[in-house]
Amino acid sequence: MNIQHYKQRLLDLERTLSARIGQAADQGRGEFIDSAHDVGDASVADEVASEEFTEAEHNSDVLQQVRDALERVADGTFGTCIVDGGPIEAQRLDALPWTPYCLKHAQRLEVAASSRTPTL
Repeated sequence: MNIQHYKQRLLDLERTLSARIGQAADQGRGEFIDSAHDVGDASVADEVASEEFTEAEHNSDVLQQVRDALERVADGTFGTCIVDGGPIEAQRLDALPWTPYCLKHAQRLEVAASSRTPTL
């Protein structure tokens, strides 16, 4: 496994996500502040601002995962599953270089999370 390749991808992602978070938050604030003062325009501006903040929050979550992965690169545990220490599949790292889980454990976590999610 080429750790330097993944490290560079993670560093690039970190820069990109940091920039996106700042832009999305600024745009969200701008939509809210620049909205016209009638109820309809304010409602639309509020919805757009909410979407911008939601995107910034998602990017922030991924950014934290990227930073965690960079810590694993630094401490020599990158590419190993944090559950059992087994190897993470190369295809999985290519798709999600920040993942701390092998496919088997990621699927188990998804099943557990979906079973806790209430439905209507």
